[in-house]
Parts: sequence; C-alpha cells; structure tokens
Amino acid sequence: MNLDGTDYKILAELVANARIPITELARKVGLSKTPVALRIRQMEEMGLITGYRAILSPLKLGLSHVTYVEVRLTDTRQRALEQFNEAVRAIPEIEECYMIAGGFDYLLKLRSRDMTDFRRTMAEKISVLPHVGNTSSYVSMEAVVEQNRTSL
Repeated sequence: MNLDGTDYKILAELVANARIPITELARKVGLSKTPVALRIRQMEEMGLITGYRAILSPLKLGLSHVTYVEVRLTDTRQRALEQFNEAVRAIPEIEECYMIAGGFDYLLKLRSRDMTDFRRTMAEKISVLPHVGNTSSYVSMEAVVEQNRTSL
C-alpha cells in the first residue's frame, strides 16, 4: 500500500466523519470529486477501508457501567482457544475481547446498565463460556479517554 499525504488526509476526514459529502471532502483535501472517489474506492478494494458504520452513544443507550474482566482458561490448546473465541463473539455485552500474553488469557470489556445487569451477564454468559477457569473483574469509575476510532 503506497499511500501519500492526500490519502492520509482523506482517511483522517473519513474517520472524523464518514458521512462527509464527496464534494466537501474533495475541497478539504484539494482535489476534484473524481480523483477523491477513485482513491476511496482503491482504499476500499485494498482492504484499508473495511466499512462505514454508525457509532452509538453507550451512555445515551443506558450502558454506562463498564467492567474489564480478566479470563483464565482451563485449557489453552488451539481447539479450546477457537471454541472460546467463537462463543465470546456471540455475547453482545462484550464490547472488546483481547487474547493476552501474561498472567491471564483474555481481557474482556463489558458494557451493562448497572451492577445487577453485569452480575447477570457474568453468571449467565461469561462464566459458562467454554474452558473458563476463573475470572477477575475491574469496574471502571470514569472514562478519561475513550475513542471509537483509529487516529491517524
């Protein structure tokens, strides 16, 4: 992928506002509409731009309770990891899931309405995931920095 400064400007504008009209985007990056549209299509075809989506406000949806959960598995062979990964993707309360190299196996970010909702999710969905040995939870008191995008 050979990106130039204009490509990075286009990406930065799209990250800030994916609904920007192509004419306004072209004006901001100093090109006409056609070359900007072609560059965007090329970046989509290259797989650099993977999609466009609405970013919802968790707070306005009543999902203000954020908890990070460390998960330790009882089995870390490939098949067990695949089973856990597949199952964890099906839980809508899990906003993020990372496999970790360290003292535990996975780190989950859960959003819920309150502690009661979180406890229900833990009991009914997280604790019964394949190969879960034990968990440790950390409740967030405040989001100091929270971004829903990649910055350029």
